Amino acid sequence: MNAVDLRVYALLDPAQRGGRTLGELAALMAGSVTLVQLRDKTGSTRAMIEEAREIKAGLGGHAPLLINDRVDVALVSKADGVHVGWDDMDARDARRLLGPKAIIGLSLKSVKQAEAAPLDSLDYVAIGGVFVTQSKDNPDPPVGLDGFRMILRAVRRRAPKMPVCAIAGINAGNAGGVITAGADGVAVISALSLAPDPKQAAQDLRTLVDGVVAKRGA
Repeated sequence: MNAVDLRVYALLDPAQRGGRTLGELAALMAGSVTLVQLRDKTGSTRAMIEEAREIKAGLGGHAPLLINDRVDVALVSKADGVHVGWDDMDARDARRLLGPKAIIGLSLKSVKQAEAAPLDSLDYVAIGGVFVTQSKDNPDPPVGLDGFRMILRAVRRRAPKMPVCAIAGINAGNAGGVITAGADGVAVISALSLAPDPKQAAQDLRTLVDGVVAKRGA
């Protein structure tokens, strides 16, 4: 398992960029976010490769970059890995293609998925959606904090040290509760990208998460 820091996991989507380029957003958040994902569900392969390169340049090596679903884009852009959903490429196949040093994450929406997930091929899992989100068409109802805890327990029974983040509808107002519930970090989209000041929003969220993590560990 590769070491991965999920504390502030920023998802960058060209549909949610608040008038800035993805490279500009990455540069503003660099130093506060600990992991970044490019999520572009509608862009062409060529556009995604250019977006990935732009984000990598903006991050300047401050955080790893993952690509949502697209192993080919990750390979060409020299990203650090991929994040896949339950219906995307199997994580074991992604691991075979990308190799042992790539970071590979998987979304989990239920206890059943947590019990069946190929955890040996993963570096982290993302549980959710936890709260209601406008950032993604999601036919499944949010699992809430109670559902998050149930899925988390199912993961921990199989892999006690597996890093876990929460995703969907997370912002500065509810991130602390998610960390208290056992998450190692939060995956955030609009609360950072659409903030009036993304740099300050990222700094504030990092401070909040670090504080709750420290308090939980005390």
